[in-house]
Amino acid sequence: MAELLGLGDEHGEGTSEAPALAGPCLADNRLNLDVYPDGCCRFLQLFERRWGDLAQVEFVRLSSNDRFLGATLGILPRLESLKSLVLKGGHAWDEFGSCQPGSLTSLPPDFENLRCLTHLDLSFNRLSTLPSCIPHLPSLRVLLVSHNSLVALPEDFGCLSKLTFFSAMKNQLKDLPQSIGELAALQDLDLSENALECLPDEVGNLRNCTELDLSGNRLSSIPDSLANLKSLRRLHLHSNLLVTVPASLASLPNLSRLDLQNNCLRAVPPEIQTLPFVHLRGNPLGETEPSPQTGNSFPVHLGTSGLLPMLLLLLDLNPPGVFTVTSEGCKVLLACGIHFHFPPGAASDPLRIHFRTLPPDPQWVKLRHHDVLLSMVLELRPHGVEFQQEVEIWMPYASPQTLHQREVVVRTFSGQSWSDLRTKKHVACCSVLHFSWFLVVSRLVENECKVPAEGTLLFSSVDPDIKVIFPPGVTEETRSVKLQVCVLKKINGEPWSSPLLCLSQDCPVDFLRPVRIQLPLPLGVTGLNLDRSRLHLLHGDLQGQTWDDITNQVVLEFTHLYAVFEVTHFSWYWLWYTTKTYIGGIAKKVYERLRMYQVNFIALQRKKDPEQVLLQCVPKHKVDPVLKKLQDRYRGPEPSDMVEMFEGEQFFAAFERGISIDMDRPDCVDGRLSFIFYSHLKNMKEIYVTSPVDRKGQAVKGQVSFYRGAVPDSIPEDASRRRKGPDSLWLATLPIKLPKLKSRWGENPGPLNGFSFPPLNLGNAETGYLTQANLLSIARRVGADWQTIGLNLGLTYQQIEEDLDKQILDMLFSWAQQNLEDPDCVDKLITAMKESGRQDIADEIETIIELGRQKYRESIRRVGLEQESCNTQSQPATAG
Repeated sequence: MAELLGLGDEHGEGTSEAPALAGPCLADNRLNLDVYPDGCCRFLQLFERRWGDLAQVEFVRLSSNDRFLGATLGILPRLESLKSLVLKGGHAWDEFGSCQPGSLTSLPPDFENLRCLTHLDLSFNRLSTLPSCIPHLPSLRVLLVSHNSLVALPEDFGCLSKLTFFSAMKNQLKDLPQSIGELAALQDLDLSENALECLPDEVGNLRNCTELDLSGNRLSSIPDSLANLKSLRRLHLHSNLLVTVPASLASLPNLSRLDLQNNCLRAVPPEIQTLPFVHLRGNPLGETEPSPQTGNSFPVHLGTSGLLPMLLLLLDLNPPGVFTVTSEGCKVLLACGIHFHFPPGAASDPLRIHFRTLPPDPQWVKLRHHDVLLSMVLELRPHGVEFQQEVEIWMPYASPQTLHQREVVVRTFSGQSWSDLRTKKHVACCSVLHFSWFLVVSRLVENECKVPAEGTLLFSSVDPDIKVIFPPGVTEETRSVKLQVCVLKKINGEPWSSPLLCLSQDCPVDFLRPVRIQLPLPLGVTGLNLDRSRLHLLHGDLQGQTWDDITNQVVLEFTHLYAVFEVTHFSWYWLWYTTKTYIGGIAKKVYERLRMYQVNFIALQRKKDPEQVLLQCVPKHKVDPVLKKLQDRYRGPEPSDMVEMFEGEQFFAAFERGISIDMDRPDCVDGRLSFIFYSHLKNMKEIYVTSPVDRKGQAVKGQVSFYRGAVPDSIPEDASRRRKGPDSLWLATLPIKLPKLKSRWGENPGPLNGFSFPPLNLGNAETGYLTQANLLSIARRVGADWQTIGLNLGLTYQQIEEDLDKQILDMLFSWAQQNLEDPDCVDKLITAMKESGRQDIADEIETIIELGRQKYRESIRRVGLEQESCNTQSQPATAG
């Protein structure tokens, strides 16, 4: 075999090289060869030289981009012990960096001899039909055929009676066989990004299905039989053509996510619309049916005289896609909502256009302080290609909360910097002559003018009282000038300020003559009552990092309503009226508070103890690293949709539907937990929740809702109106589930029910006591970590397993009785909690101790004793 492959001389003579070949890839019963460019060649060598070892292999991974794949397929059916087989493509890339599919188009019929095979992955290949041997694999539980070219599934697909996971995403499936309803064991079904136009009613027979992904298809409706999927937890229907959804979906008992975004829904049944886990963004809810002649919709009659050809690509953008443009021109519509208009003659020769989306890396996409990112980054290739006529691009975007003082623009990357394109008002549509990277942002309204040598006048469309006067002789060559305004009002009584003005130009050279700027005086100040000693003109850099008081460096003139001054270079200008003498630092803080942050809310439940819940508000660019850091200890729902918040803004979390906080907290008001938002991840609380419902019979489902609170005092009124809704409206709602209560101790009373213990005070009067009531509160929070905590307290395995009869509270009291005389006993308890990963309980103990210490000091002061008499015997003051 080695000679046939031409490998004899290259890899050595005889069998002496076989162990070296097998060593790095053949480990026990696993053979991982997909990481080698010649993986199939290595497999064939192992077959020839070490068949005895190869025959025992149960797990095999190979790349289907290998030229010896055909010979390998003839041998694989002889591995009768094989349980898992991966034959994936995508291990090679073209000149544009796109993954190349593997060469696999079918499987030999004798693959059905693999009676032990439970896992088969054929993703990223060229399958147009499902190999006929697959439905006859009796043990198959997991099947992945994503990123192929399947147009249909075989009628006998339902023979896979043990199948629990099936993924056929990114194919070309137009319909499903009725036999799919026979997959009684199926739990996870992913048919996203296909061409499905309808579903058979038999889909409703998948009674064990917990997740169903039908996103990115052409479905205009879904069958009522989906209401039979009582086990369903997540249903993904976004990016379809749905015009209606059945109200019966609201009755699914375990559903925790229903994604209906980016469809054609103009009305939704109220039973569904009120559910907290339903996502409806991107639907024309409440809108009337548009006239066929209005809007920017593309013609639907193809080939009619006078109409451009239309290319409908119901594909997403990851992995990259491609389409071809000819000299005739065309209109292209992608499933994600991106439109292209190539007019006739735009491309002189047929041109293949490659497209994909990228996450907006903060290190690459530099946003200005008042910008809000509204889209992903769209990359179009070939970069720099020159078109003969302008190509129009429509990009979908997340609609900003308000467009007052703001506008939507498309921004492009030149390879070195980002620049704004001329964009149609309130529509992310631009015209370009070349391709690059594109994204959509919301920015402050920008007014622009050309300044010739004879001078001109520029005023703000946001506030017409703001004017910039360019006198004759101000420049030798015409230059472009831009103006942006952020209108502010009275800031909490004192100080007052004018609108925030930003001026910029395309020429780095100062003006030849002073430019005259008119700003309105701060609200409540006129030329008649003006105290000039209180007026300050501030000049800021473009990043808002420094603010310099330039009042004494310019000549300020005043009318009844305006202040006028002259400058020769541009940046930020801000007029303040205040009694403060140094205001640069104050202005910087106020400017920072004007920035809004896009954030997600997360609610995670501890894996070992689901009643312990971690709540956090996370800036969007920090969500992924935070979740990755916590995934070993916590599980929970997906992060909420993006919302906007100010630095320092207050918000609340409240538990609903039978779940409540199980302890008194100083930050809990009327059942709502108070937070303050900071952009540096200080927005976290870990709490213990419970339910008044008896959970022995069933699990308890509830939700945590996040509500907006008070705005920081230094936020201007106009800026505060940009918030999402009034204080009473919730920002996000995430599901919480307390599992069915399983008692370790059978039907006998637990350690928290009916046990009485001798009174004790752990600690001393001066440092504070822990009482039996405090220990009871702590014991209710220990949960599944009780054994670890017991060991870290110094108790033996025998004490935990036998003497304590696995009772958490008895364990704590037993330890406390043993350590009554130890002056460091409370510190040891705190240390044990920290070492057990329960920082939350350690913090609670420290709070209790601090309260006890304060009560003791107050009692000393009340009786008139000095600090030296703290050791006097007295009645101990206890906490809680």
